[in-house]
Amino acid sequence: MEPLGTTTVLLIVCICCLVLSAIWKSRSHKKGKLPPGPPPLPIIGNALQLKTNHLDQTLSKLSEKYGPVYTLYFGVECVVVLHGYNAIKEALVDRGEEFAARGKLPIGDVVRKGQGIIFSNGERWKHLRRFALTTLRNFGMGKKSIEERIQDEAQYLLEELRDTKGKPFDPTFYLNCATSNVICSIVFGKHFVYNDKKFLHIMALLNDSFKVVSSPWGQLFNAFPSFMSVIPGPHHRIVPNTLKAKDFILEEAKEHRATLDPNAPRDFIDCFYIKMDQEKHNKESEFTTENLLLSTYDLFVAGTETTSTTLRYGFLILQKYPEIEEKVQEEIDRVVGRSRRPCMADRGQMPFTDAVIHEVQRLISLVPLSVPHAVVRDTPFREYVIPKGTTVYPILTSALHDCKEFPNPTKFDPQHFLNKDGSFRKSDYFMPFSAGKRICVGEGLARMELFLFLTTILQNFKLKPLTDPKEIDITPLMSSTTNIPRPYRLCVVRR
Repeated sequence: MEPLGTTTVLLIVCICCLVLSAIWKSRSHKKGKLPPGPPPLPIIGNALQLKTNHLDQTLSKLSEKYGPVYTLYFGVECVVVLHGYNAIKEALVDRGEEFAARGKLPIGDVVRKGQGIIFSNGERWKHLRRFALTTLRNFGMGKKSIEERIQDEAQYLLEELRDTKGKPFDPTFYLNCATSNVICSIVFGKHFVYNDKKFLHIMALLNDSFKVVSSPWGQLFNAFPSFMSVIPGPHHRIVPNTLKAKDFILEEAKEHRATLDPNAPRDFIDCFYIKMDQEKHNKESEFTTENLLLSTYDLFVAGTETTSTTLRYGFLILQKYPEIEEKVQEEIDRVVGRSRRPCMADRGQMPFTDAVIHEVQRLISLVPLSVPHAVVRDTPFREYVIPKGTTVYPILTSALHDCKEFPNPTKFDPQHFLNKDGSFRKSDYFMPFSAGKRICVGEGLARMELFLFLTTILQNFKLKPLTDPKEIDITPLMSSTTNIPRPYRLCVVRR
């Protein structure tokens, strides 16, 4: 008999490891009474039943058979799915402490390795999140000072749009630069001009990573990280993209360290360095250089891509429905006029505009599965027991597209957020920023940006699509971790 080749031996070893891992996983979960779910196959789990391009739709379909709480296997990883507003609220809000851990998302944690704000857990997460919230508030989040920064940035954006002179353009980088500059003013204490080559390069890296994470490649990496790490594909761009962004932040951080005045902190980085110095003798301190870089990166990414993508999607939708754009502009003219800048105080008098922004967020369901949670201990939930550490996916789309709360949930209709008398209608089902302990740190900032940027642009410009509005496709290009709008170009014409 001929000896086995090296490649064959390695393949057998890998398969054995995966099978043993699967067996261990299944045994480790026997101590809990997991919810029902489709039977998994060895190694690949339920991969054959999941459509990575429309993952939230696939998971919603499975809930029709297995109920609002059910179990899936992403490869060998067991996850519990929460479908519907009631299940999500019960877990994330009513029992938020038990569901407060961050679940496994390999493509997001491949560089972070449990550090920073978004993907950390335990005491590290509590310390860093509390510090970030306090610092963001100290530098104006939710206050008049940050409102003025957004208003100023909106004027920079207007100048860039005027320079297009009515010619077709892709709005991606304009909106990325605008939203990024707002968070940059807080974390870096500076404003970048829109043609800064280094700044544009970082924007391009973030945009590319956002697309990759949302693609089937990203989903495959999350399900089979060990296997996909040796398979060529665009998912391999995530690590170099993140490292280059970290280098950009490190360069800014070094400048801050050299000019730091502990008595006059200028921004988030200065405050973090001051905290590091205060705890330099504490060996257990979470305020390290690595956490500085990754916490800043988390704020930078979250403060750039999610808001700019929502705006980009919103302007695509308004091109498809010009009659809604006109109604928003009529309300802007009536409440704000053409001569002064819109401000947050106007929002209470602009229910239709507020409803349009909420409806954009509801319809697109930007992060359909939320960022995964996990249970911090063995957790009885309804008639089941979810073992400690189990990853939990709350399907936010199932609340945002609830047909009882929002009639015709797949249609764009601002009436979903309006009462019969035209006043704004709030809804507990509106949770685009997730809910509970892990709700987005920058929710307040994002809400301000969406209102001020959208109203400022529509106050000054009319959107002009390059095709018949009826032909505009507003279904997402990619729908898995995030929903990405289809690429488009448009013209803006002065009003």
